Amino acid sequence: MEERARSCLLRSKATLEQDIKASYLMDHMVSDGVLTNEEESRVLSKPTRREQAAALLEVLLRKDNRAYISFYNALIRESYGDLANLLHSDLPLLSPEGERSFADGVSPSVQGILSEGGVPQRPVVFVSRPALLNLIREKLYRLQNTPGWVTVFGMAGSGKSVMAAEAVRDRALIKECFPGGVHWLSVGQCERADLLVRMQSLCFRLEQGQSSEASQRPPCSVEEAKERLRFLVLRRFPRSPLKSGLSCVCASLFVGTSFEVPVESGLDEEKALEILALYVNGKPHKLPEQARSIVSECKGSPLVVSLIGALLREFPDRWSYYLRQLQKKQFKRIRKSSSYDYEALDQAMDASLQVLEPEHQDLYRDLSIMQKDVKVPAKVLSVLWDLELEEVEDVLQEFVNKSLLFRDCNQRPYHYYLHDLQLDFLIEQNRDQIAELHKKLVRQYQKFYNERPPSPGDIDCSYWYRFLPYHMAKAGLSKELYSLMFSLDWVKEKAQFMGSAHLINDYVEYGEILDKENSEVRLQFQEFLSLNGHHLEQRPFPDIVQLALSQPACSEVYRQALMQAQKRASRGRLYLDWVNKNNQDSLSLLVMHPHQGSVYYAGFSKDGSKIASCGANKALRVFKTTSGEKLLELQAHDEDILCCSFSPDDRYIATCSSDRKVKLWSVERGALIREFGEEHEEQINHCQFTNTGRRVLLATCSNDKFTNTKLWNPNKPTSQNTMFGHMEPVNHCCFSPNDAYLATSSSDGTVKLFEVSSANEWKSIDVNSYFPESDDEIKAIVKCSTWSADGSRIICAARNAVFVFDVKTSDMLLEMKTSRLSTVQYCHACPNSSLLAVALSHYTVELWNFETSKKKAECNGHLSWVHCVQFSPDGSLLLSSSDDQTIRLWETNRVHTSSAAALKRDSDVLFFQSDVTIVAPDSRNRLQVRTGLAGAVVFESEELPSRIRCTCISRNALFVALGTESGTVQVLEVPSGKTSQTLTGHTRTVHHCQFTDDGETLVTSSEDTTVRVWKWRTGEYLVLEGHKEPVRKFHLLNNSTSSHLFSWSFDGTVKVWDLNRGQMLQDLECHKGAVLSCDVSSDRHLFATTSADRTAKVWSNASWEMTLLLKGHKDCVRSCRFSWDNKRLATGDDNGEIRLWSMLDGALLKICSRDTKDSMDSFHGGWVTDLQFSPDNRVLVSTGGYIKWWSVETGEALQTFYTMGANLKKIHVSADFTTFVTVDSIGILYVLKKVEGGSL
Repeated sequence: MEERARSCLLRSKATLEQDIKASYLMDHMVSDGVLTNEEESRVLSKPTRREQAAALLEVLLRKDNRAYISFYNALIRESYGDLANLLHSDLPLLSPEGERSFADGVSPSVQGILSEGGVPQRPVVFVSRPALLNLIREKLYRLQNTPGWVTVFGMAGSGKSVMAAEAVRDRALIKECFPGGVHWLSVGQCERADLLVRMQSLCFRLEQGQSSEASQRPPCSVEEAKERLRFLVLRRFPRSPLKSGLSCVCASLFVGTSFEVPVESGLDEEKALEILALYVNGKPHKLPEQARSIVSECKGSPLVVSLIGALLREFPDRWSYYLRQLQKKQFKRIRKSSSYDYEALDQAMDASLQVLEPEHQDLYRDLSIMQKDVKVPAKVLSVLWDLELEEVEDVLQEFVNKSLLFRDCNQRPYHYYLHDLQLDFLIEQNRDQIAELHKKLVRQYQKFYNERPPSPGDIDCSYWYRFLPYHMAKAGLSKELYSLMFSLDWVKEKAQFMGSAHLINDYVEYGEILDKENSEVRLQFQEFLSLNGHHLEQRPFPDIVQLALSQPACSEVYRQALMQAQKRASRGRLYLDWVNKNNQDSLSLLVMHPHQGSVYYAGFSKDGSKIASCGANKALRVFKTTSGEKLLELQAHDEDILCCSFSPDDRYIATCSSDRKVKLWSVERGALIREFGEEHEEQINHCQFTNTGRRVLLATCSNDKFTNTKLWNPNKPTSQNTMFGHMEPVNHCCFSPNDAYLATSSSDGTVKLFEVSSANEWKSIDVNSYFPESDDEIKAIVKCSTWSADGSRIICAARNAVFVFDVKTSDMLLEMKTSRLSTVQYCHACPNSSLLAVALSHYTVELWNFETSKKKAECNGHLSWVHCVQFSPDGSLLLSSSDDQTIRLWETNRVHTSSAAALKRDSDVLFFQSDVTIVAPDSRNRLQVRTGLAGAVVFESEELPSRIRCTCISRNALFVALGTESGTVQVLEVPSGKTSQTLTGHTRTVHHCQFTDDGETLVTSSEDTTVRVWKWRTGEYLVLEGHKEPVRKFHLLNNSTSSHLFSWSFDGTVKVWDLNRGQMLQDLECHKGAVLSCDVSSDRHLFATTSADRTAKVWSNASWEMTLLLKGHKDCVRSCRFSWDNKRLATGDDNGEIRLWSMLDGALLKICSRDTKDSMDSFHGGWVTDLQFSPDNRVLVSTGGYIKWWSVETGEALQTFYTMGANLKKIHVSADFTTFVTVDSIGILYVLKKVEGGSL
């Protein structure tokens, strides 16, 4: 060994002795031929792990350069990357011959790339299959110029995974085909939630080193994960991946050519003999005569041959004995999952178990409860067996040595797994004990984690969060399962670790068991997760107790949250109870469960009397709109049905499927009328009939590359026209109201309009160009499009946005943007109004006005992904279909008004002792007055002809005032609602109004640039003129000696007025930009202004000079507030950032802000519109897209309350800082009460 390498070993000796496990490393070194079996035995004879490590290093120091490199490679393979780094700089150089002979040419750099990507290591004994390897590699090289993938398929146990992994163990192949690295993802046959976990893991791996904020949050659904993986793979790895086995994931992610490589069911005789020879350290031609018979009995299975080889390594004189064991064929499977011959495997497994010590046989039997394709950390088995971790690892090493178990060394601590066939054997052998074995695991978990649950930060504990409910269900421990899953603590821990999707799946998966205890509670937890899942995906992780306090008071979720909130409040934590929350049932008119599986599409008949639905269960179903009564059910296709459509006369329904077929059915007879020719080569995503019966046509669109949009005459078996233009999958198609045009939405980022008569492309709209972050490779997928009722606008959905385009000019008219953490799945325009229904990935349906770009309502209730929304032909009903297997029917008007709670944000609030009075306009332009914590309505005015833009209430609560867009001001009596006075004088919109303390004077400001001071009982008024731009607001100062008013405007000035005389006292040019807010200190010595020029200024009320200029905000400074002790000023900007400044010297004290932007691309969900300090100046409350409470001392967030809508205008706070009132953008009223410690 070179002196440099030897010195490095000696320098690192102490560190290596402390950390390595020699037995793991020596397996690789023996395979490399640098260590003999005798040397291995001598090292293992040492009593402790550290002494074994020291002995191995002593052996190494007496060897050559190849031993040093073999030791280095073993460290990498066993995930001792940190220790390998100690040796890397002193690696000796080998001759080319030595390099080729070493470890089959797998260099340390290649091994490092494969280990990082999770590619499985070679088996302990490995023989190459050159012809098969060359075939796989040849197919991979063909992907350099052709998009697609390679599928390696064959019988169970034939070595597919080993060969797939070996194929990429090649430096040249990695350099040319996988320049960004190889990432291995094991999928197998798993539930949707487990599939999501695997996809999240792959996303995490691919996102390493990227700065994208989106990468901080794992995808919360399989569909979102597909989109994320598609984005990541196309960006980082333009060439497509290798697929081992038949993976449903990759087929969904990539479009292109599939190259198939079949793996023979068994090894040929020579290769099998080579494996046996390696196990017994001999030569194939020198093996005893029984060797060929053993190979024959093993049917060439690499797994069975390895099991026998491991036995012969330990008992080299038992060739005849193990041959007889294989020939017994005493095991008969009760059921077989395939045509694979299990008998040889069963005999080999039985023989391997017989040589284990009795107590180890019992431990191995416990592995019967493992799941296929799930790797279990040693720590879990340590809990199960109640043994020290080191003892467990020694036992597992024995199982690995005997090929009874496999070890994943790509992650530390190591994870262990069984081959599917081995697990089948164990389950068959222990079928009567399975429930007891599951129960044993649960009991051991309860014993080990009796005091506190596993830490979500411990990667070893992920197994418990994923599979504990599974083991409880399999053990029949229903009471334990209830206790676990009806616990808010469990929900918090698991959601924090794995997100909400896996949790929701648990409530569905084990719903039958949970419903025996309490179906209502199960639904309450499931609904809580579905409505708040998008919040639970955010980082930092939200306070789940606060989220749960928004649940109905009758909910078990709310009951547990309130108990925890009271307990924590007694220790100084802040929690808010939404005391006026709506306890009514869901606003959906009807909930139907038409399918066992996801409902991909549902649509109304043309007369609105029937609904047709289809989905993952391959069935078409028709039922009555009024009652949900089933009229027709057909098993219509061989695979998922993706869409269905009524003909214009409602006599027929067309269906299309991922089986590439289009079919036409009679609604009356339920019979197949026609199966159209299979002209699409990929799955058909959407189908739609023309709207009128003048010329009936059916349009279909698919994932085909060129012929992806077709028109069919229902009376002919072949297509009438093919529309060319898109080069990527077309996801949706729809006819214009007059059937003159067909709109197609594609993954190429465009919407195209085709003339139906000629099938020629008329217009193309590049939707992708409205996403500046997109690049040429990763287009914004356009999910769907819909026409306005008059056909003048086309509306389309892509990512988290909906765009409205003018059909004639192709100009973008407006954009509606939803949460950055959501994607729009579908949209549909109401046929007789400007309402647009939008289906979002966070289980919600939203209603928007596409004329004004304003959100009007939210429809909550679905428990999973919403695939489709559609209005009825008359617009009175709205349906939505979902992955939760339901269709919900909503009354458009009821949802539109009720979910908005009929209120607008232009509100005023009066607090009196423990009571609260709220005045606000509603969506029908009436003035409402509500009182009490429940928000009971005192009166509603008549509908006004001009929109109400501001309101206020007198301090004695006897009168309310309102200002309108026409400039009229009204004063009404409370509680009668009688109009006391109508005041005219303003010529444009009245933006703000306020009573003086005595209630006799009313002050108003207007778009007409004036402020008016009214003696409202008599109608007398003063006009305060001087501003050149609209006066949006003013600040009233009342005391016994003087009445002053500060007004500010977009003209950049603040003016100070004497209210009694109407005289301007000061005219201050404060900012170059518009003045957006102003506040006066409680001692009246100072006032502050903020502006669109991104600055705040503090002024002296004595000298009227600026005393402080506050710079640092990066956007318009929207709001400001002095603390009650006048020592601080808080300012908030349009980027969502809040800054706290010292009023002594203008120093920046704290920045109150999240670490990263939220789902609305802001630090506060939008503009910071209002700020209020607590009386003791220790807490600051702010409004933006939601409400936040901050510690003034530390700048840290104390609590967050997420409203249903966003864009809050103001927060009204009681004098004792215990009650908070606001109205959100969709009109929901929130009366929040601080939770006190102890019982309520």
